[in-house]
Amino acid sequence: MNNLARVNGERLWGSLMEMAQIGATEKGGVSRLALTDEDRRGRDLFVHWCEAAGCSIRVDAMGNIFARRAGRHDHLAPVLTGSHGDSQPFGGKYDGIYGVLAGVEVLRSLNDLGIETDRPIEVVNWTNEEGSRFAPAMISSGVYAGVFDLEYGLSREDKSGVTIGQALQEIGYAGAHPVGGQAIHAAFELHIEQGPILEAQDITIGVVTGAQGQRWYEVELTGRSAHAGTTPMDHRLDALLGFARVVEAVNGLGLEQGAEGRATVGMANIFPNSRNVVPGRVFFSVEFRHPDEAVLARQDQQLRDAVAGIAEAIGLGHSVKQILQYAPIAFDADCVEVVRASAEALGYSHRPMISGAGHDACYLNKVAPTAMIFVPCVDGLSHNEAEEISQEWSTAGADVLLQAILAKSHL
Repeated sequence: MNNLARVNGERLWGSLMEMAQIGATEKGGVSRLALTDEDRRGRDLFVHWCEAAGCSIRVDAMGNIFARRAGRHDHLAPVLTGSHGDSQPFGGKYDGIYGVLAGVEVLRSLNDLGIETDRPIEVVNWTNEEGSRFAPAMISSGVYAGVFDLEYGLSREDKSGVTIGQALQEIGYAGAHPVGGQAIHAAFELHIEQGPILEAQDITIGVVTGAQGQRWYEVELTGRSAHAGTTPMDHRLDALLGFARVVEAVNGLGLEQGAEGRATVGMANIFPNSRNVVPGRVFFSVEFRHPDEAVLARQDQQLRDAVAGIAEAIGLGHSVKQILQYAPIAFDADCVEVVRASAEALGYSHRPMISGAGHDACYLNKVAPTAMIFVPCVDGLSHNEAEEISQEWSTAGADVLLQAILAKSHL
C-alpha cells in the first residue's frame, strides 16, 4: 500500500462548496430533488469535472452516470466508487454528494501523483437514492443489482404523475447503456455517518461492516367517533388512546435491544382529527431496524401481539400490514479489511460500524464485493439543512477511499 498517496483536501472542499450552490437553500442546505433542473445542473457539473480529469462518460437507461479512468489493463473489471447527487427537499450539502465528489477527487489526485492503476476506476452518480421524489429509495442501484426490473424503475411516478423515464428524457439523462450486467472487482461508498456515534467518540473513520435489516408496517386501529362533550369515558372506543399505548409498546421493543435497537412510529393520521370528537380511527407507521434477522422476526410477532392485546382491551378493531422487509447485510470481508487497513496505515482513528440507513452500496453488495466508509457529521444531523462536516473529516474519508481503491486496483 502506498502510504504517501493522499488527496488534495482543499480542492475537494472547494468542489463540495461549489456543488452546494446548486439548489442552495436559505438555511445553508440544498434542494436537488431527483431529476429536477437542479439535479440536472449538478449532473452536468459532475460530468464536466470528470471529463476534465480525463475520464470517459457513460449513462445507463436509469440515468446512472459512470465516469471511467482507464487502467493499465483496461479489460479488467473496474474498482467502483461513488454515491448519489440527489437530495431531500430541504437536505444537507454532504449527504450522498460527498461520496460522489470524493470519487472525483480520487481521480484528480491519481492524475496529480502520476499513478497508473492496473484496473480501471469508475465513479458513479446514482439516480434517485433518496426516494423523496420517486419511491422507492435507491431505485436505480436496485435496478442495477437486479432487485427491480427496468420497466418497474422507469415507471415510478412522482406526486404529479411524472415517471422516472419521462423525467430522464426531460433533463437529457435517458442513457442508452444497459443497466447492470457489468463485472465489478470491488466497490467502495464513502458517506457521512448520518448519526452521532463517531463524533461522540471522537473517531474519524467508521469501517462499515454491514447494514441493518428493516421492517416497515402500516397499522390501523378502528374505534368509534363520538361527541367529546357528551360521551362518558367508559363508553368510548377511542382509537387514539390505543395508538398512544401502541407507541409506548413499540418504543419498549426498541429499548429491549439496547444499543442496536431501533423502533419508530414516524407517521400518523387521526380521523376525524377534530378537537371535539373522540378519534374513531388512527392509521400509522411502525418501523424496526436491527442487524439480526432473528430479532426482527421476533419483533414482528411482538408488534402483532401488542396491537391485538391493546385493541382488545379498549374494544378496537385492528390491522397490521408489513409493507417492506430488508434483510440485514454483511459487506465483503476483504473490502471491509481493506478499509480498516487503509485507515490504520494513514493514522486515522477508526471503529467498526453497522449502517443504520440504507445506501446504494446495500444493493450493489448483491452483485459486487462492497464496503462503506463513514466520516462523522456534527451532532449526527442529516436530512437537515444544518447538516455539517469538517474539512478535516472530509479529507480523511477521501484519503481512506484513495488508499482502498489503490489496494484493490493493482494486481
